[in-house]
Amino acid sequence: MNRPNVVVFFTDQQRWDTLGLHGNPLELTPNLDRVAHGGTHFANTFTCQPVCAPARSCLQTGLYATQTGVFHNGLALREDAVTLAHCFAQAGYRTGYVGKWHLGGVDPGFFGGQEPVPPERRGGYDYWLAADLSEFVSDAYRTVLFDGEGRPVELPGYRVDAYTDAAIRYIDAHRREPFFLFLSLLEPHFQNHRDDYPAPDGYAERFAGRWMPPDLAALGGSAHQHLPGYFGMVKRLDEAFGRLLDALKSLGLHENTIVLFTSDHGCHFKTRNDEYKRSCHESSVRIPAAACGPGFDGGGRVRQLVSLVDLAPTLLDAAGLAVPPHMSGRSAMPLLRGGGPSAPASVWPEEVFIQISESQVGRAVRTARWKYSVSAPDGEGFRDPDAALYEEEFLYDLQADPYELVNLIGLRSHREVAARMRERLRDRLRQAGEREAEIRLAPEREGPGHRRAFPEEIDQ
Repeated sequence: MNRPNVVVFFTDQQRWDTLGLHGNPLELTPNLDRVAHGGTHFANTFTCQPVCAPARSCLQTGLYATQTGVFHNGLALREDAVTLAHCFAQAGYRTGYVGKWHLGGVDPGFFGGQEPVPPERRGGYDYWLAADLSEFVSDAYRTVLFDGEGRPVELPGYRVDAYTDAAIRYIDAHRREPFFLFLSLLEPHFQNHRDDYPAPDGYAERFAGRWMPPDLAALGGSAHQHLPGYFGMVKRLDEAFGRLLDALKSLGLHENTIVLFTSDHGCHFKTRNDEYKRSCHESSVRIPAAACGPGFDGGGRVRQLVSLVDLAPTLLDAAGLAVPPHMSGRSAMPLLRGGGPSAPASVWPEEVFIQISESQVGRAVRTARWKYSVSAPDGEGFRDPDAALYEEEFLYDLQADPYELVNLIGLRSHREVAARMRERLRDRLRQAGEREAEIRLAPEREGPGHRRAFPEEIDQ
């Protein structure tokens, strides 16, 4: 069989529970749900950094943000970083990038003054139609990207459609040679200059006053104001995803093209801090992920916890390419039915590790049942890659409290759970190459109605 083509359909700030597969009743994602049913659904996927640029650096390199050097927004990916584009190009692939990059370290140029990303900061992609921060050079119905020569290009249509049309044109032009295409959409990210979620005309109205995720219903935030537009954006994204799949089918490429759909992080609508992300809660860190094509068709539902940092090695492994040994992530292919031989599924990690920057320097580990998070005190390490001191921030029992409404940190009934999760976190800090840090324990407190966690529950 010919080497498979690879397409990444990457959204920005999309919650996992926008999918019908995760219980959303609004039929926002029929195309993605169909792909996940027939292909592979990574049902428990998490970003390793709930901030735009750091998350992108992790997906491009298979490394954690402290290893890429892009640990907060505004930093450029190192020019010597080994990216997906480099790996595929070395194997003879043509590589293309369309959409938002956010790894060029370019001045945002608020509201139109942004410069193009210089060639040496484009991660090795040979075709380029992108902007570093596309939210500052475009709007919902005014799409501007820069071509390979750095010239601004205006594209027609709603921004989701404009990006997708450009990606389809790339696929059509390269259908006779193996290609790796990364399509990075801005939606459902908010439009910064007016703090709004501009859906296509007529779409927000379809979702006003309807279903709301339980955490948003309980905590409020800006959800009542913004959720209809956000859902309208997600609906149009899924329609665009369907059009891209149709294009592959019409060109006879669908049986030999891997397509991965995922996002950089989620959105909590000002319920956990004063904006939309930059927290270690599920609403910020849990993301959708599904794939189809060679190696993924019939893969089923993967229940293990998968990190964004694992997706780069997974794509390389699925395409039959060697995974660079320096990557911190690992291929998830062995978790699929009939998956590859690179590692037995029995040794897959039982937790995912999350780093966070900018609004705080924080760290978290999440197992199937528990979430444990620490944060540097005010003034300790902000804007630094890591910290020498952290304080316990929260502990959640996700089995009893999946939307994280009851913080158990400091409760005497859960001291053993916190201690075990703290050791898991220390192990992950060491594995990621971070410095040894002190973790200051939360003050002990009583929790009426909270029974002691049994020993057999601690490692779940």
